[in-house]
Amino acid sequence: MRRLLYFTPVLALAACATVGVPLPPEVVEPGWEEEGVASWYGEPFHGRTTASGETYDMEALTAAHPTLPFGTRVRVRNLENRREVQLRVNDRGPFVRGRVIDVSRRGARELGLLGPGTARVRITVLEAPP
Repeated sequence: MRRLLYFTPVLALAACATVGVPLPPEVVEPGWEEEGVASWYGEPFHGRTTASGETYDMEALTAAHPTLPFGTRVRVRNLENRREVQLRVNDRGPFVRGRVIDVSRRGARELGLLGPGTARVRITVLEAPP
């Protein structure tokens, strides 16, 4: 039990290590791009509060990004099947090293990554928050 109490905070900090400092809105301009691996999240997060304070709805067109400001609208293109979707950043994540964005279940369905769980994507900022 004692070991569990010691390691729990260490594990929590390690999980958070992949999320960076949010970019200031003035740095994020339409056309900004990033490539990497996307994943998706649904249960058990559905109905919980996101980092932006909104309630997470896994059927909404939203995403979690480590640094883009909340409210940023992005286009996410699956580089494996060329499908794309427009999403709004309202959460922080992903918390897995090597991933650049977590999309909602609906976003994953539209991108064709529900089954495989992950895909290489290109993220393009369409609209930055005011």
